[in-house]
Amino acid sequence: MNLTTKQKQHLKALAHNLKPVVLLGANGLTEGVLAEIELALSHHELIKVKVASSDREMKNAIVEAIVRETQAVKVQLIGHVLVLFRQSEEMKIAIPKAK
Repeated sequence: MNLTTKQKQHLKALAHNLKPVVLLGANGLTEGVLAEIELALSHHELIKVKVASSDREMKNAIVEAIVRETQAVKVQLIGHVLVLFRQSEEMKIAIPKAK
């Protein structure tokens, strides 16, 4: 799923008040963490994940792996906080139509 700039802006506004639901610790990206992210995406559609890594390249590799494994869309990455979106069957979040 590709999002337009307008759609991403809408999702960023919705995500502004959210707290991170998944925190990556010292163990990094494990299968358990991926399962939690999958569960949170299925339930909420729009989530924040806190990626605690001091190495920028490692953090970007983790973010890309999360996006690839979950088939979610990376809405935004600010500092250590990643905002992900994946539409579910119920379509709980209405995103503006692409023109």
